[in-house]
Amino acid sequence: MTSAIKHPRLERVRLVLAHVHEKLELDFAFQLWDGSVIPASAGMEQGLRLAVADETVVPRLLRKPNFKTVIDLYLSGGLEIRGGSLFDLAERRPQGKSKKLLRRLNKGLLLKSLLPLFFAPGQKEKARLDGAGSTAGTGSKKDDIAYHYDVSNRFYELFLDPEMVYTCGYFKDWSNDLATAQRDKLEMICRKLRLKPGDRLLDIGCGWGALICYAAQNYGVTALGVTLSEEQQALAQARIKERGLEGQVSVELKDFRHLEGTFDKISSIGMFEHVGIENHREYYLTVNRLLEPRGLYLHHAITRRGKTSDAKFNRKRPEYNSMLRYIFPGAEVDHIGMTARNLEAHGFEVHDVEAWREHYAKTTEHWAKRLEQNREAAIAEAGEERYRLWLLYLTGVSLAFSRGTLNIFQTVASKRSKGLSGLPPTREDLYE
Repeated sequence: MTSAIKHPRLERVRLVLAHVHEKLELDFAFQLWDGSVIPASAGMEQGLRLAVADETVVPRLLRKPNFKTVIDLYLSGGLEIRGGSLFDLAERRPQGKSKKLLRRLNKGLLLKSLLPLFFAPGQKEKARLDGAGSTAGTGSKKDDIAYHYDVSNRFYELFLDPEMVYTCGYFKDWSNDLATAQRDKLEMICRKLRLKPGDRLLDIGCGWGALICYAAQNYGVTALGVTLSEEQQALAQARIKERGLEGQVSVELKDFRHLEGTFDKISSIGMFEHVGIENHREYYLTVNRLLEPRGLYLHHAITRRGKTSDAKFNRKRPEYNSMLRYIFPGAEVDHIGMTARNLEAHGFEVHDVEAWREHYAKTTEHWAKRLEQNREAAIAEAGEERYRLWLLYLTGVSLAFSRGTLNIFQTVASKRSKGLSGLPPTREDLYE
C-alpha cells in the first residue's frame, strides 16, 4: 500500500498532476511509476495516458525545462505514451495559447510542491542519439547524410512503400494507399519534366533509385542518380540489375558538385534541405552548369513560412532546431520566396510552383503509423531509441505539415535563354 510518508516524492507529483489535469481539463490521464493513474476514475487506466516511468523524470524536467529534455526523456523511456499514439496525444492537447492555459494554475501550490523536487537526486543523463549536434547547414556532408540514411535499408523498408520512396507522395484521392501515392508522384515528376525517349536525366540525391528506374522504364530516358549514402547506392544498384536497366540507369556515390557534362533534365527531390542556406549560391550555379540550355529543373523541397524580415525568419522554434539536431544534422530549409528569388538570380526561369503541404502531412502520417505497426521489427533492426526517435520525428513532421508550420513546394524552372521556352501553353497535359 502506498504511503505519503514513505513516498513523499510520489505524493508531491501526484498532487501536481491532479491539479494540472483538473485546471487544464485534459482529455488524457497521467500514470506514475507505481502504476497509479491520475485521475483515478473508472476506465482511465485503460485509456490514453502519459506515463512517468520513474521518480527522476520530474526533477530533470524542473532543472532543464526545455524541449530537448522532453525529447531525451521520451527517447530513454522516461516518458511514454500508453493506450494510444503520439497522434492521439497531440489531438487531445489542451486548446488555447500556452500563457492563457498557465494562468489557470495555482502557482503557489505548484511552487510549494515542486521546489523540493528541484533538488532531488536524479539519474545521470545518458548520451542520446545526436547527429553531431549540428543545427546549421553544412552543405550535404557525407557524415550527416550517413547518420540519417545509413541506419539500414531494412529499417526503412518497414515503413516506406515497396519502391522505397522517402519523399512526399502525391494523393489524387486522400483515401489512396501509400504505394499508389508514391507511384503517382513519380509519374507527376516525369510529366512536369516533360521527359521523352533519349533524354539524359540527373537525379540529385536519388535515394534508393525509384525515380530514375521509373523514368527509364516508362519514358525511355538515360538516367544517372547520385547519393552520398552507401546503403542507398547498394540497394539502388541491386534494383537496377534486377530490372535489367544496366547501361540505361546508374547510381554513383558522389557529391553532385563534382559531376561533369550536361543533362537535358535535372530533378532534386527532397535533397535540397541538406544543402544549407550559406551554400545556396554554389548549389544553384552547379545545377545551372549541369543543365543544357532550356533544360528543365524540378526543385522539390520543404520550406518554412516566410516572415516580414530575414531576422524574423532566422529565429527558429525549439522543435525545428531539435529536428535538425536529432534527425537531419546539417540541414536547413528556406521559404518559397527565397527559392524563387535564388532560381531567378542564378540563371533560371520559373514556370510553375505547386504546393504539396497536405500531401506530405498524409505521407508522413502513413510512415509513422506503419513504423508503429512494425515496432518490434524496427527495434530489433535499429534499437529502441532510434525507433522512438524516428516515430517522434515522423509524427511531429506530419503534425507540422497539417498545421502549416512547414510547407513543401514543387517548382519547375528552365535554364534561362533568349527566346521562347518551348513549353506547352498550358499545364493540361500534366493532368490527362
